[in-house]
Amino acid sequence: MIDFGFDKIALIGAVALIVIGPERLPRVARTVGHLIGKAQRYVADVKSEVNRSIELEELKKMKSQFEDAARDVERNVSNEINQATTELNQSWGEGSDSSTSTSYGASDALAEPPRDYKPVKKNWRVKRGAIPQWYKQRQGVRAHAQSGAARVARFRPPRVR
Repeated sequence: MIDFGFDKIALIGAVALIVIGPERLPRVARTVGHLIGKAQRYVADVKSEVNRSIELEELKKMKSQFEDAARDVERNVSNEINQATTELNQSWGEGSDSSTSTSYGASDALAEPPRDYKPVKKNWRVKRGAIPQWYKQRQGVRAHAQSGAARVARFRPPRVR
């Protein structure tokens, strides 16, 4: 970078005063100041553009790395799933061959239920809440909604005649 000290700037100012003259020197100094300001802004814009392009390249590299990692994870997961399904199919095939044995195994759990089995009948028309009835009774949860007048009448002390 160009290093100007106070003595060099004073020397340049004195030479400019002699060469340009005292009446045109302020206008020339103003014009030089504007040109230097434009040059500084241009350099700052170029620097910011270079920084943006460098950041964009870094982001593209990071994006490609993340995409590669995601593809690797996807491949690993699909390989594991394929291995698990082949092992399951092999064990399923072995289990169906040994269904003639009388011992209770994993294949018996998937076999048909015995003939005397009856599924539990549920009344689907009855609305069931998530909280059991015994819990509501123990905690004092109201089972029936009452109007305000009915509540007052219920807790009003009896009349004495």
